[in-house]
Amino acid sequence: GADIIVEAVFEDITLKEKVIPETFARLSETGIYGSNTSTLPISILAESCPDPSRFIGIHFFSPVDKMQVVELILGEKTSQDTLRKAYDYVKQIGKLPIVVNDSRGFFTSRVFGTYLNEGMELIRDGMNPVMIERAAWKIGMPVGPLQVQDEVSMVLAERVRETHKALDARLGIEDGFPVKNEGSAAIAPKMVAMGRGGRHYGGGFYDYAPDGSRSLWPGLGQFAERNREISMEEAQDRMLYRQAIETLRCLDEGVLRSEPEANIGSIMAIGFPAHTGGAIQFIRGVGLDAFAARAAELAELCGPRFAVSASALDKLRASVSARAA
Repeated sequence: GADIIVEAVFEDITLKEKVIPETFARLSETGIYGSNTSTLPISILAESCPDPSRFIGIHFFSPVDKMQVVELILGEKTSQDTLRKAYDYVKQIGKLPIVVNDSRGFFTSRVFGTYLNEGMELIRDGMNPVMIERAAWKIGMPVGPLQVQDEVSMVLAERVRETHKALDARLGIEDGFPVKNEGSAAIAPKMVAMGRGGRHYGGGFYDYAPDGSRSLWPGLGQFAERNREISMEEAQDRMLYRQAIETLRCLDEGVLRSEPEANIGSIMAIGFPAHTGGAIQFIRGVGLDAFAARAAELAELCGPRFAVSASALDKLRASVSARAA
């Protein structure tokens, strides 16, 4: 007889596919079923649901008591009635819903992962970890990428990575996740193997003292693969541009449905600097041509993760022209 069920078991597709059909029967005939998943495709999870039209992704952010945004993810068969009910539910519990289309990692997890990855890429480039965290604070990020990685746990990140490997095997594809976070893949497994899985596990990028204080772990220098001279300006731009570029890709691919949701979600769910107005507004504030030029410079320095699609920028230009008309 329930109006809504929100499944929130671990990010393990096999476990979710077991729990969903077992608990779906507890719904009323018009009730809806939500899966609290951060990366797993809703359309695939819906295959285990007796009625996929009543199935939707409802992605809460951690810590749930503080994070106001909830990401609603539409599967291929999610009905508009289910979306309306999920939207109302999120509003009724005092949260702010944004609606996105299905994709591995959706919008928020894809973009958030690029921020963590860029912190680790800067370590690989040989930048002092203290300066990495300072660069993040200077651009207006609420928490540095190394600290936030400790908070969300590298053990959890590795479990998610293994889940997506299993999903790739099932789908008969190789590396189907849309973002290639090579820095995270190079460092996080080694940290976990050393027993440094994050704050919950006693330490990660930081050491944690009994009095609650923390200090960066002195052993991070072993992960430096290059000895580049990274300026503060480059580090700041890399963190901002990498997130903005991935947001633009989500908008271009149709994962994001509107610029306002991109901007609201990037600030309130990911922590993109609020003074910019959000990730897409940041691009507009820099200027489309200037943004493309700086992204091209970063792509030359750091690789194709900074490549910007000309067609995506053309869509932004077209939307301005349409509003002006």
